[in-house]
Amino acid sequence: MSIVNFLKQTFLQPQTAETPDLVPEAVLNINFKILVVEFADNVESNCGETLAQVLKTKEGISVYYFTESFNKSFLNLESRTLFDLIDKGQDIIDKSGADVLIWGYREGEKIRLNFQTNLQYEKQDCAFTSLLDSLYLPASIFENPNTFPSSISNLVYGAAISSLNTPAKTKKIQKRYLLKKIINKLSADNSAKSLSIEYLPYIMNFLGIIYLSYCADQEQEKDFKIVKNLFDTALKHQDLIKSPIHLGCIYYHLGQLYDSASRKLNKRATPFYKNAINSYRLAQKYLSKYTYPYDYGFISYKLSHLYHDYWKQKEDLQALRDAVFNLREAEKIFTYTQFPELWAAIQGELGHLLSLLGSLTSSEEIAGIAISCYKNQQKVITERRDPLDWAIIQENIGDIYCRIGKSNEDKTSLEDSLEYFHDALYIFENMNIEENVKRLTSKIALTERQINNL
Repeated sequence: MSIVNFLKQTFLQPQTAETPDLVPEAVLNINFKILVVEFADNVESNCGETLAQVLKTKEGISVYYFTESFNKSFLNLESRTLFDLIDKGQDIIDKSGADVLIWGYREGEKIRLNFQTNLQYEKQDCAFTSLLDSLYLPASIFENPNTFPSSISNLVYGAAISSLNTPAKTKKIQKRYLLKKIINKLSADNSAKSLSIEYLPYIMNFLGIIYLSYCADQEQEKDFKIVKNLFDTALKHQDLIKSPIHLGCIYYHLGQLYDSASRKLNKRATPFYKNAINSYRLAQKYLSKYTYPYDYGFISYKLSHLYHDYWKQKEDLQALRDAVFNLREAEKIFTYTQFPELWAAIQGELGHLLSLLGSLTSSEEIAGIAISCYKNQQKVITERRDPLDWAIIQENIGDIYCRIGKSNEDKTSLEDSLEYFHDALYIFENMNIEENVKRLTSKIALTERQINNL
């Protein structure tokens, strides 16, 4: 049985191309820019150019072929060259304005494709694809664009679209609209009969990513089951996977699936939390912080959110401590110099979690660390550049000092809280945010009464 027939009969059901929430008129003017970089190939071939020609026929994208000559040895995906790959790809994206970069690398008779975007490993990352996700395909199908199997072209097209980091609402609509049409085409196509079973886990992984990218915001349990079956099938054929990083990516996506389900399918939130955490931890065994630190760190960042959500559901103090631990792990990797925006977000979240932990454990020391984290965040979020966000941080710091002062009957801490509250109030008044002004005015009055009563 061919892979496509296997998918068609087992998981993918034909979709209708349009639904009321996905009207093409809303997205007709958006074209995503896809850049295919000339493949790293040890034989004379035009594989990259062939792929670019094939993708140029696809809807909603503008495709360009990048032929600038440079050493592509970093595409071996070894941990020691990964930073070179990320840096070179980011440089090309910055100069070209590409939404997605497609890398190609020959391994024997196979071509491995990887997908890089501008916001990978950033707080705004709203895609499920990792740079390490690899789609292996036979090199022979790249010989002629006229004989390129349509099912494989749609698979690569879907992989590129699902890789898109599109925070803007209109772009999200376009992305989901295109994914729906791609899934419909994949479920109805049978043009890859000759593709052997050795490619199955990689294809299953990307089909899972494509479907997850389409349905992640939905609340349909049937979609969850379809995606889970795709990833489970990839894992059942893990004996065909040659590198542990590819296995790690599949567990990573299973974690993302359970993570999404914990927020969308609330009736079974607790088992989804536990399965997400277990899957993320399994992924980290294969994508360790010493070999593939960015993926490890980003998983740690997601784990922290999961533990925090679990704590809110169960009030389990250990879950809150685990949330802090995982944020600390992410903090070690996403540093101030290399990832200032994500580092600042981590500092702010650490401030919030440590503030909670300090309050619940009555620890002044933990509360002090929370204040330090908030102040670290203000190295990036400054009063001049981000006055509203800066003022919110000032209020958060003021809240911690106020709590310390109240519990210890410490006049100095209460006076410190007043200073931070007034800083925040000044910004809120200038920005005419009445709700915030009213809240701060009340806090200031209460704090002043507490000081007068000491």
